[in-house]
Amino acid sequence: MSGTVELTKENFDQTVADNEFVLIDFWADWCGPCKQFAPVYEKAAEENPDLVFAKVDTEAQPELAQAFGIQSIPTLMIVRDQVAIFAQPGALPEPALTDVIDQARKLDMDEVRKDIAAQESQGQGQSQGEGEGQGQQPGGE
Repeated sequence: MSGTVELTKENFDQTVADNEFVLIDFWADWCGPCKQFAPVYEKAAEENPDLVFAKVDTEAQPELAQAFGIQSIPTLMIVRDQVAIFAQPGALPEPALTDVIDQARKLDMDEVRKDIAAQESQGQGQSQGEGEGQGQQPGGE
């Protein structure tokens, strides 16, 4: 039995919403490096049964590849708590994949969410033009 889940636009959101930690391999049948990476990815799936290992066939699911701005394949993406925390093109050798998984496991998602919130609030301040200085004046006269 394969340790990986085939993702489509129909099951993608549900898979990511239902699972705290999802690895996604964007690949295509014609891609040589993708075929080299496949057994490495399958082996990692067997060694990490608590994680969801998924694959997106970019030929069959062009909308998903486009939605994530996938430019080259294979691309490995890791999603934790519905946040993409890692995306890297290229066929990773086994030690590198193991290392990436270990690092992703250790990531403090509270910190990641804080960083994202900080970036979003920073972005909103800039989009309003002169965001600086607002809210710094005392409340009364």
